[in-house]
Amino acid sequence: MDDAQLRTVWLQRQPREAASPLSAPLSAFMKYTLAKRVRQLQNLAVVWDEVIPEAIREHTALESFQRGVLTVVVDSASHRFHLQNLLSGGLMKEIQNRFTGALNRIRVMPGQFYSVDLAGEQRYEF
Repeated sequence: MDDAQLRTVWLQRQPREAASPLSAPLSAFMKYTLAKRVRQLQNLAVVWDEVIPEAIREHTALESFQRGVLTVVVDSASHRFHLQNLLSGGLMKEIQNRFTGALNRIRVMPGQFYSVDLAGEQRYEF
């Protein structure tokens, strides 16, 4: 066996650490993946607040933005219907024009959300 093979065998037989710290991979994930999504969703939330009428906006929550698809949760069927009519009537184009990123589609879903968390503070802060 040559030195390289002996070193490889020696390294493979060394005891491994039982646990490795998560701080480095977690911070890299947050910095490069989550931060970008949060910035995009923040920019989209600003446009959403400017364009959507207040009567409908208070019944909606921006849930996620992935691959150009914005998912919006609406708390009642009547507001969902009204929002879909507004989006198909030209509001979608207005949002796409104001948003700097790639917005291909807005998916409107029924659901429940709370504007405050368990501690009584705002759920979303941008």
